[in-house]
Amino acid sequence: MHDTQRGILLLPPEYKDIRGPLIFLAGPIQGALDWHECAIDCLHTLNSSINIASPRRTYLDEQFVYEAQVDWETHHLRKSSLILFWLAKEANHMCDRAYAQTTRVEIGEWMVRHQFQGKKLVIGIEKGYTGEKYLRRRFSQDCPGVPILDSLEKSCKKVIEYIS
Repeated sequence: MHDTQRGILLLPPEYKDIRGPLIFLAGPIQGALDWHECAIDCLHTLNSSINIASPRRTYLDEQFVYEAQVDWETHHLRKSSLILFWLAKEANHMCDRAYAQTTRVEIGEWMVRHQFQGKKLVIGIEKGYTGEKYLRRRFSQDCPGVPILDSLEKSCKKVIEYIS
């Protein structure tokens, strides 16, 4: 499906009122390759009018404010119509930080929100992501309706299918 109206891409620290569905891109940033740009391109190719909130942004060191980033993510996660979790495998190891530490908390939170509030989720897991077996098992037990896919492209296609 291709639309003529271009969707809005929100990046931190930007806030805007959005008409229509908003897709939040959740998943590892630090230590991961830039999968967000690929997801944005794929989603906009499939449906150019889709609105996307992506937490990945290049900051100059003096511009990054931790609290502002967390608040932006929390706000847009809550406002989103659907959350796409892409669990990219670790590309660059950082000894002072557990890989995907924020993502692992968020996926647990939104799993519960799916169960009790009906929040729409699509999960994609790249081969080599640590914890894949556990996540697949837990979602199959507690959230069997949440699709778990093995490629970013398939995950994006499922997002479009869900919101169309």
